[in-house]
Amino acid sequence: MIRIAAVGDIHLGVDSRGEMRPALEKVSIHADVLLLAGDLTRHGGAEEAEVVADEFGELDVPVIAVLGNHDYHSDAVEDVTAVLVGRGITVLEGQSVTMDIDGQTLGIAGTKGFGGGFAGKCASVFGEPQMKNFAGHTVEVADRFRSTVSELEADVRIALLHYSPVSDTLHGEPPEIYPFLGSYLLGEPIDEFHLDLALHGHAHAGCERGTTPGGVRVRNVAQPVIRSAYTVYGLGRHD
Repeated sequence: MIRIAAVGDIHLGVDSRGEMRPALEKVSIHADVLLLAGDLTRHGGAEEAEVVADEFGELDVPVIAVLGNHDYHSDAVEDVTAVLVGRGITVLEGQSVTMDIDGQTLGIAGTKGFGGGFAGKCASVFGEPQMKNFAGHTVEVADRFRSTVSELEADVRIALLHYSPVSDTLHGEPPEIYPFLGSYLLGEPIDEFHLDLALHGHAHAGCERGTTPGGVRVRNVAQPVIRSAYTVYGLGRHD
């Protein structure tokens, strides 16, 4: 069995150094890999990214991350990414990574994603340029994510996002803001290619468990939801 630890929305600032590291030092006892579902920083600056790197870098399990909307706030995504990668954290955006774990292969397809809403209550690429840009960006991100997922070959395959691919895990959030919390377009390739699990964050007041229309398990791992340094899911065969 592959043990996947995951957390999102940790929102570390320059005053957060040392807050999470003690809980992570022995993560390998409980998990084989640690996935970070975005909003790692408060405002998306390199200085905050250094704190994230101090907390999550150079652990004794691989650490795979996507960024979130907070990590984009200061328009310093390249700097944030460079800091994290420099400390051994893999950052995905429309890419995938595979690894061998105890005789099985684990594949992770990652993207921040974007909003847009869900069936019957979603934005469309129509109208003012601002609306077309908003909805069109989700289409572009989802198309790129679909291409990544379609090429992912592994025994166990996971989607790692910041925005939600389903509305199930948003229950508890005001329905009026669902279009800003995720998009059904992110869920379509998860179902089309029959992934084993999808993880996301972003919905602080949502719930942990949901499923796609096709029955794939979706888990909201935002820290305000899971209320711990990380949570662990087991996938794959039991030896």
